[in-house]
Amino acid sequence: MRPMRCFAAFVICLLVLAPLPAQKQKREPLTEKETEQIAEAGIDPNARVELYTKFINEHADSIKSLSSRAHSVARSSRLNDVLEDFTALMDELGTNLDVFSDRKADVRKSLKALTEATARWQGILRSLPGEPGFDLARKEAIESHTELADQATRMLKEQTDYFNLHKDEAGQDRVEPK
Repeated sequence: MRPMRCFAAFVICLLVLAPLPAQKQKREPLTEKETEQIAEAGIDPNARVELYTKFINEHADSIKSLSSRAHSVARSSRLNDVLEDFTALMDELGTNLDVFSDRKADVRKSLKALTEATARWQGILRSLPGEPGFDLARKEAIESHTELADQATRMLKEQTDYFNLHKDEAGQDRVEPK
């Protein structure tokens, strides 16, 4: 019976310690330097939105560049990775916009640039033909883009209306309790 226990313990250790094939290593869409820049922007809403827009633009440029290359497995894999990072950054920016909206932070300046950029990103994503190697990542990027573009457009209109009524609060980072 003793050899059976050792074998069972060995199998359990293998199952616990060995990574499962379905597990994916979490990708980091930003470099360490970019992450530091976001952290340095701290609670400055316009600076954060501008940085995210810049970094997403860089990923969009990578997608555009890769889309014109010859079809290969390496290209498909790279496009998949860049599309996943692109989607993650758009989702992070959307989360930041939610926070800034709740705070009534005046981000109209950076929202204008963001809405212009989203139109460009849409063109890049729509012109990218679907391929088996990155089709799911492409679809997710398009969905995330649509949500972010709608959110930015809606938020810009809401902020324009709000700050037209509350001119004394224009340029604020957050509403302070009175």
